[in-house]
Amino acid sequence: MGAAYTRPLAELRRSDAGEFGGKSANLGDLLSAGIAVPTGFAVGANAFRAFVEATGLDGMIASALSRAPRGDVEAANAASKTIDEAMRFAPLPEALRDELARSYQALGESLPVAVRSSALGEDSHDATHAGQQESFLWVRGVEQLCDAVRDCWVSLYTARAISYRAELAAQTEQAMGVTVQQMVDAEVSGVMFTCNPVSGDPSMVAINASWGLGIAVVGGETTPDDFLVSKVTGEVVRQTVNAKEIEYVPDPAGRGTVRVAVPADRREEPCLDEAALAALVEVAKRIERHFGSHQDIEWAIARGRALPESLLVLQSRPVTTLKPTSKLSESAISLVLGTFGAAPRKDD
Repeated sequence: MGAAYTRPLAELRRSDAGEFGGKSANLGDLLSAGIAVPTGFAVGANAFRAFVEATGLDGMIASALSRAPRGDVEAANAASKTIDEAMRFAPLPEALRDELARSYQALGESLPVAVRSSALGEDSHDATHAGQQESFLWVRGVEQLCDAVRDCWVSLYTARAISYRAELAAQTEQAMGVTVQQMVDAEVSGVMFTCNPVSGDPSMVAINASWGLGIAVVGGETTPDDFLVSKVTGEVVRQTVNAKEIEYVPDPAGRGTVRVAVPADRREEPCLDEAALAALVEVAKRIERHFGSHQDIEWAIARGRALPESLLVLQSRPVTTLKPTSKLSESAISLVLGTFGAAPRKDD
């Protein structure tokens, strides 16, 4: 039976972004370049269209959005609530549900996966939707997968996302692809820029990292370690090690994640050594060469595996945070957290 709504990530290229979203398309392109990316599949925007049409939600969504003009935060909140309540428990069409089950089972029986939004127009040079939509980690089983896919679609209509598109006067179709990937049990995770995001210096790679899954950084619950490394010499030009008191790890029950305290002896230890930094810089250079532009890259180092095989790329998108040098007032960490829609934690 042919697949109508899903495709393996390995089959996608950048040209597929219009139907599968920037996240999925870029991951497929990375796989074609031999970059290590967790295996998975993409759910096309046609699945979202089929869902809203089958449930009769398309007219309601259009009506709710028409009452949320640019700059009206209260109206955006009201529209978001209306759409959320209608979409959250609406059933997926049977054909779509069956195809999701087949694609998931092809990855492995009861395999834990990450389910992440891949909105149309996301991760482009002109705008980035990073932090606007949702991701769900350590999802296991067909039922949880279907719920997570629908919840990604719901997140297309958060008040923040509605306001963001209104401010951009975005003409891109409001539809959502979804990326489903094998979950990485990350010992360390983070982001890196293939340039200095504060100064724009193209000879540097800026790396931010913390223990465990990236949730603690996304939520502003911990401040990551900060490294600035020369692409040319491999020299660590700057290193700031912060106290990393908490991390997120897989829930022992097998689904979802739990927050745990980092052991005292690791809290103020660098979470990346020279070998890990060298591996990250090498991957950063390869990805930048492949795409031909500065990239903002999410990555993870899998627990219990040796480098370089343990280093996996979770996402790559064009850098959109560079600012004119006369206005450089933000720190690199502020810019990193901004890519996730988070704010740096402020100590009392």
